[in-house]
Amino acid sequence: MAPAVQSQSHGGAYRSNGERSKGPATVLAIATAVPPNVYYQDEYADFFFRVTNSEHKTAIKEKFNRVCGTSMIKKRHMYFTEKMLNQNKNMCTWDDKSLNARQDMVIPAVPELGKEAALKAIEEWGKPLSNITHLIFCTTAGNDAPGADFRLTQLLGLNPSVNRYMIYQQGCFAGATALRIAKDLAENNKGARVLIVCCEIFAFAFRGPHEDHMDSLICQLLFGDGAAAVIVGGDPDETENALFELEWANSTIIPQSEEAITLRMREEGLMIGLSKEIPRLLGEQIEDILVEAFTPLGITDWSSLFWIAHPGGKAILEALEKKIGVEGKLWASWHVLKEYGNLTSACVLFAMDEMRKRSIKEGKATTGDGHEYGVLFGVGPGLTVETVVLKSVPLN
Repeated sequence: MAPAVQSQSHGGAYRSNGERSKGPATVLAIATAVPPNVYYQDEYADFFFRVTNSEHKTAIKEKFNRVCGTSMIKKRHMYFTEKMLNQNKNMCTWDDKSLNARQDMVIPAVPELGKEAALKAIEEWGKPLSNITHLIFCTTAGNDAPGADFRLTQLLGLNPSVNRYMIYQQGCFAGATALRIAKDLAENNKGARVLIVCCEIFAFAFRGPHEDHMDSLICQLLFGDGAAAVIVGGDPDETENALFELEWANSTIIPQSEEAITLRMREEGLMIGLSKEIPRLLGEQIEDILVEAFTPLGITDWSSLFWIAHPGGKAILEALEKKIGVEGKLWASWHVLKEYGNLTSACVLFAMDEMRKRSIKEGKATTGDGHEYGVLFGVGPGLTVETVVLKSVPLN
């Protein structure tokens, strides 16, 4: 049962009075949630080729299994079960019409998993639901109206006049996009408290193997399911626990990269295209992006930062480490890739959560692995890079 809506101190719907927050937008809570079904990467080839009725394709299965072994992914959590897939056989072929089945599966599941993460974040935050003034929901799974934002509002019991923003089909950079939007909302609306929820369920793009589409096959061993929730607000009061300040945020399109990552909706479901050129394209631009972000702060040593980079895959993280010389600094991203795979929009929020948790556990001076400033990157279709400059807070 959804929690009851509590009356807000302002007597109902949040109404901005035009005042801005005095300080920067601040992350006040972070939480994550995953489905209960776990698929281990060293066993996944047998499952995948069995459920897609493709065990006779021995050569491609051997290649798939080899790539699983070198992916740096240990396990992934998935909403679907083998029984669900057996009941929806069109989802298990390469190109049978299956959009209706996929919509029916993920549209109710996305807000439910999002609710699990949101309730954890709200509990950590320690304030009543009625203090949530804005909701940002993003997902690449499904597309419906009323959308996941509407459904989550009802599932949580948020004020029906909460200011909602729904982000569909933006892919892996959308978690950082949500932080950028939340920063603007929190800093330009005094007293605002923004709930971000990113929830991804890969069933929308699950499909059988095709010898001529190896990029799609890579997707089948790369993506996992999960939800992350973050609460952002300005001028935290004495009962709120600041985790990171959002100092600066920007979005950049990398030149000549339009086909590097594509998400195309078809009757067969969501078709994902991945180019081998992604690491090169990102590597060629990353220095310029960092210079733009950190020159105003007088920072030119990238190893002096803490890093929360999108764990898009092994090749992307290796390219970043090599290009800018930050080997060992991307540990939070490597951890998320290993334990969950690529969680699309939720990835960077999972990595942010890991950053603050391990910093606390290891007794570091700040929530940012002991560093004052850090960078968060979201990378997705476009090729689009969302950059957020973070400032950590001291730990007692």
